[in-house]
Amino acid sequence: MATRATPDSERALKVLQAIAEPTRYNIVQRLRHGERCVCDLTGALDAAQSRLSFHLKVLKDAGLVVDRREGRWMYYALNPDALEEAASIVEALLPEPGAGRTPGKCC
Repeated sequence: MATRATPDSERALKVLQAIAEPTRYNIVQRLRHGERCVCDLTGALDAAQSRLSFHLKVLKDAGLVVDRREGRWMYYALNPDALEEAASIVEALLPEPGAGRTPGKCC
């Protein structure tokens, strides 16, 4: 029976905390449809650019988004590899197949 790999705890927490905040979760949802300019995200999320830049930096530091500059604008896109990593982190939290409490075996 194959055992799931246990992700590095510090890395797992950084990724999960980055996604768990509502504004950052909404940013990830918007970026699912492709690369977006920060100006588009500002309008779509009704957020000040400074506030949005903070949240984008957290997502970028966690590796969940990548950015590129075009002229004076920054464009952001999801990092598919990091999202697969996030899925693996959550999957590693699932109980092992066949794992469970043995009846009558407490403490």
